[in-house]
Amino acid sequence: MSLALQYHRSAGRYFAARALSGTRAGGRLAGALASNVAPLRLVEQTDPVPADERWVRIEPVLSGICGSDLSLLTGRSSPYLGPLTSMPFVPGHEVLGRTLDELPGLPQGSRVVIDPVLRCAVRGLPACPACLAGHTSRCDHITGGALAAGLQTGFCADTGGGWSQRMIAHASQLHLVPDSLPDEIAVLAEPLACAVHAARRVPISPGASVLVIGAGTVGLLTLLALRKLTAAGEVCMIAKHAHQAERARQLGATQVISTEGTARTLRRSTGALLVEPELGEDYLLGGMDLAFECTGGAAGLNTALRSLRAGGTVVASGMPSGGVDLTPLWYRELLLVGAYASAVGASAIDTSAIADEPAQGDFPEAIALASAAPLDGYVDATYPLERWRAALDHAASAGRLGTIKVVFAPGRG
Repeated sequence: MSLALQYHRSAGRYFAARALSGTRAGGRLAGALASNVAPLRLVEQTDPVPADERWVRIEPVLSGICGSDLSLLTGRSSPYLGPLTSMPFVPGHEVLGRTLDELPGLPQGSRVVIDPVLRCAVRGLPACPACLAGHTSRCDHITGGALAAGLQTGFCADTGGGWSQRMIAHASQLHLVPDSLPDEIAVLAEPLACAVHAARRVPISPGASVLVIGAGTVGLLTLLALRKLTAAGEVCMIAKHAHQAERARQLGATQVISTEGTARTLRRSTGALLVEPELGEDYLLGGMDLAFECTGGAAGLNTALRSLRAGGTVVASGMPSGGVDLTPLWYRELLLVGAYASAVGASAIDTSAIADEPAQGDFPEAIALASAAPLDGYVDATYPLERWRAALDHAASAGRLGTIKVVFAPGRG
C-alpha cells in the first residue's frame, strides 16, 4: 500500500469547481483547487502491478504540476478528452523516478524520466500508421489494447501517475537520466520534450520572426528549444511578470513584451499597420511570421491570430481552454497547427526528401538540452503529497508568487 492522489470524475464537482474558479482574477482559480470541490482524494491504494517483464515499478522522486492538470481540476478542460481517460486515475505525467525492478540495460534504482504517451507499443498492439511513422503523440489506439483508456500516464487507471508513491511504466517509456543532471532539472524533461516537439512541428525559415505567448514553464522551454534547435531570427516573448521576463532574456529573447498593448509594441518593431476596431481588440496588418501560443487560454490564441502577417503560422502548444474569434484565421489565411506531447522516432517536420536523415526522438533531445541550459531554480517549490492543497494553490498562483514550476516529492513526508 502507498499514498496517492486520485482523481474521481464527478459532474457535480466539475461544475462546482468551474463555477468557483471563474477566471484567474482574485485568486478564484487557486480557491477552487484548495477547496473541497476539487475532485481529488488522498488515499492509500494498492500498488499497481507490472503486467509482464516489459513493465517496471517506479518510485516517483519528483512530479510536476502543469497547466493541463490545473485545467482538469478546475473544470476548464474540454469534455472532448473525457473518453480518453479511465477512472479513478492518479494525475502526474511529468515524472522523475527510480526503478524498483531491473530491466535489461537498466539496473534497479536507475533514475529515469517517463515519456507519458500510452501508445501502441505500450498497449501491446501492432503499430498504427502514426506510431509506425514515429508520430506517437498521434496514436489512434489509446483506448485499446492491454490497458484501460488513457491518453497518457497520469490519465489511466491502470498505470498510476506521478502524484503517488508507486506507479508502473513500460520499458519503451523510460529514458535514463545522466548522473550529472540534478533532480530539479531532470523533472523538466517531459515539458522540455513537448517544447522540442512544438519547435519541430513546423518549418522555421532562417531569420523568421517568432512571437512566444506566455512565459510560464511551457513558454520558457519553447523559447529555449527555438533558440537551440532552429535558425529563428527575432524572438519576442509576452511575459506577465518581471521574473518571467528576466528568465526570457537569459534564454535569448530578442524582446520581452508586457501583456498590455502587445499590438502597439509589435507595430513599432515590425513596421506593420495597426488597426483599431470600434469593438474588440487591436490587430496588425503585417506582423510576425510565426506565433507559439503556450498558455492554452483564449486570450493568448486571440493575441497570436491578431499579431501575424498574412499567411503566418500559429502553433498551439498549450491545452486549449476557451473559445476565440477565428476571423483573423480566415481573413489573413493563417495556418493553425497543434503541438501535443512529444514524438518518439522522428521529427514532425517532413524530412523524407533528405537522404539518410537520422530520426531523433524529442526526449533524448530534451535531456541533452536540459544538461546544458541555464535551468537552475526553475523548480523552486516542492511539496509532499500530504500538502496537496497548498501545492495546487501555489501552482495556480505561481506567476504572481515568482515561481516557475511547482512539484510534488511523493516520498517526502
